Amino acid sequence: MSEADHDQLRAFLAVARERSFTRAAAQLGMSQPVLSRTIAALEARLGVRLLNRTTRSVAPTLAGERLACGIAPHFEAIAGELAALSESFTRPAGLVRLTADEDAAEQVVWPRLARILPAYPDIEVEIVVDNGLTDIVAAGLDAGIRSGDIIERDMIAVPIGPDLTMTMVAAPSYMAGRTPPARPQDLTRHRCINIRLPTHGAVYAWELGQGGRETRVRVAGQVTFNTARLVLQAALDGFGIAFLPAGRVAPHLADGTLVPLMTDWSEPYPGYHLYYPGHRQVSPALRVLIDELRWRPPAPAHVAGEPDFT
Repeated sequence: MSEADHDQLRAFLAVARERSFTRAAAQLGMSQPVLSRTIAALEARLGVRLLNRTTRSVAPTLAGERLACGIAPHFEAIAGELAALSESFTRPAGLVRLTADEDAAEQVVWPRLARILPAYPDIEVEIVVDNGLTDIVAAGLDAGIRSGDIIERDMIAVPIGPDLTMTMVAAPSYMAGRTPPARPQDLTRHRCINIRLPTHGAVYAWELGQGGRETRVRVAGQVTFNTARLVLQAALDGFGIAFLPAGRVAPHLADGTLVPLMTDWSEPYPGYHLYYPGHRQVSPALRVLIDELRWRPPAPAHVAGEPDFT
């Protein structure tokens, strides 16, 4: 249907509904003469009279009633869909699809979403856990969450957490009778638990740093996994030294089921960021999640004796 067809049919429906050229013209935002010419053009094209006109009234003919009954539901359906679409972009509702790596999903994203979502019952969230660097555009995802140092430069990235650190740990049962490593080269004398990450295309080489000096170490051991959860479990079971995000091992360091190693070789790296394409319109639902997840550094503690202006 052409734009002219649409306009003529819309004009006809307004007159048939209002039974008045004056009221229909006001509703459509056009002059009465223009409306009259529009209806006349429609009747001429169809070759049938659609409206009976007198000096006092306007009413559809039998052909006009048939046409109105046939097309009115379709125009109402279109109007309803447009209204629903507009509403979905003005209130936070609908599905948001995110991708996050395993650690981000378990340690950062879900704990935060579990607190946020009860306040937004109309928002649905799907989290796709993938330790690779997913192409969110090709995968039809709304946003991704990864550490800030591996996000493509053409993406808009919003920090959702502080800088991160990796921690070397082992179970006391493994360290019993063994000399703790003090330097990267000492790791060759230990069994280590490896992880294979899609982003690296191979077994992950441990990235260590001290005083701005960085080194990569390829370690060896009896087991290799592709999930951090199993690396952690293997460390707890005494299978060797693991290199894991500090947040994941913190509870086990606190209760003594793991002990830290070579802590002076762990340097911070950019924390998790939520990223999305800059050319894509952000839905209200995604905007809510961005605003709620955005990292806001805690205010510095007040020092006794200094004025407090808060």
